[in-house]
Amino acid sequence: MNTLLLLFISIPIVEIYLFIKIGNYIGAFNTISLIFITAIIGVWYARYEGFNTLRSGITQLMKNEMPIYEIISGAALAFAALLLILPGFATDVLGLLIIFPITRKIIFKKYTKKQSKNFIEGEYEDIDKDK
Repeated sequence: MNTLLLLFISIPIVEIYLFIKIGNYIGAFNTISLIFITAIIGVWYARYEGFNTLRSGITQLMKNEMPIYEIISGAALAFAALLLILPGFATDVLGLLIIFPITRKIIFKKYTKKQSKNFIEGEYEDIDKDK
């Protein structure tokens, strides 16, 4: 089964389940209020972290360095803000994990270690076909 289709089906099911469970404990109005509060605070904090990332990227460019971490971090912050805007508790938790710099660095390190094992170093020499 296609992974994207599986995500499209499973995420709303998990969110509805969490709405029902949390709504039983704190009530329907409080659940809806909590969804709006997490969205507002999450988007505000994503904006704050986005400006910090932009400032850091500009500093890297002024030093004539490539702001690779800042570019990836900016894309991750945009994705986290999208997750926080979507109504639901599971997406909010995932969005908050991506927004905080400490957990974002841990996630990046986990995926960059996997990717760095695929590089092969070597030397090459151009061979002219006319010789």
